[in-house]
Amino acid sequence: MSDPESVARIIVLRALDRSARTRAELATTLAKRGVPDDAAQKVLDRFTDVGLINDAALADGYALAQHRERGLAGRAVAQKLRKRGVPDDALRAAVDQIDGDSEAETAHLLVAKKLKSMGHLDSQAQARRLVGMLARKGYSPGLAYRVVRSELADLGDAEGDLD
Repeated sequence: MSDPESVARIIVLRALDRSARTRAELATTLAKRGVPDDAAQKVLDRFTDVGLINDAALADGYALAQHRERGLAGRAVAQKLRKRGVPDDALRAAVDQIDGDSEAETAHLLVAKKLKSMGHLDSQAQARRLVGMLARKGYSPGLAYRVVRSELADLGDAEGDLD
């Protein structure tokens, strides 16, 4: 089977069978496998036309999943999508689904969960680690500090009620 388009079709179908991929990821896979550019473009164009490759739909689902399941902020999701080769317009539309209220709520949940395992640390060490965790997940410094302050204050109030 020396027809480059047939080879490209098989490679793309196998890659899509494992998981959803962006057009850029598939193009990279085809290039690594030595498929000529013209054959790769024809196959990718055809698969896009029939809906097997849909960067916008992939970006939408990926953005919401990363935010809900991993607690990532919009900025971190955008970085991951950019790395996967999602076009800017699809990237913006996907990240716009994550609003500020949702980010704040998720940040509060992450901090509250993490605080449960940090009782042995003093409040300054807790604050440093919590802000660092939120920063690694893409939250802005202002939101991170505000959420951590709020959660530590709530924790202090709860401990005060127990005395």
